[in-house]
Amino acid sequence: MKILVVDDEPLARNELAYLIKKSPAMRGQAIKLYQAEDIKEAQGILLKHQIDLMFLDISLNEENGFELAEELKQLTYSPIIIFATAYDEYAVKAFDVGALDYVLKPFEQKRIDQALAKVVNILDVQLAKSVQAKTDREVLSIELEDRNAVIKKLDVISARIDNGVLTIATNKQKYQTKKTLAWIAKRLTDPRFMQVHRSAVVNIEDIKEVQPWFNHTLLLIMSNGDRIQVGRSYRKDLNERLGM
Repeated sequence: MKILVVDDEPLARNELAYLIKKSPAMRGQAIKLYQAEDIKEAQGILLKHQIDLMFLDISLNEENGFELAEELKQLTYSPIIIFATAYDEYAVKAFDVGALDYVLKPFEQKRIDQALAKVVNILDVQLAKSVQAKTDREVLSIELEDRNAVIKKLDVISARIDNGVLTIATNKQKYQTKKTLAWIAKRLTDPRFMQVHRSAVVNIEDIKEVQPWFNHTLLLIMSNGDRIQVGRSYRKDLNERLGM
């Protein structure tokens, strides 16, 4: 976890850094601590490092910690903010700018522990969501009659609807489900997948041959031997994708 402590008082920065390292909430965490005495120095660290947590004082000589907090709200990725200050009258404003917590000087170990425990919980949830999102991008769960099959999305050669049944073909196996073509098209977002018929989606890297077919259409011979007709309204897009 990368933590930035922003305070214009060196003693306060060092004390807070000590309490953070000593906290039970940080056990098992790989901690990297950074310190800054003003907004400019803090901005420089934020540009170089992806900070997870920032302890921010409100009074920074002639500057105000709220200015930095407001700037961070504009970023795509911004650290969790905990205000660490001697002023208790700004608590409401601190939460208005999105702070997770507000701890008062002089710092107490118990209070720092509580704040850090909140941070760890939030980061754990974010990590779990990130892992799940990555998994969702890479694999496809297919609901069958008696089980769910999980396959790699890039293993899909084609998906076709026939009589209300969706057949998903890979090199190893074919899976049939009651899902719609729109359902799988929404999940096969990689550029190598494209719809070639109102009832078919294919992986263009698995097209082995393109043959002329009836009514000025085309017939695709896939790497697994399947034959898939190209709808007339999809022919132009396919020609462009294949450079034909």
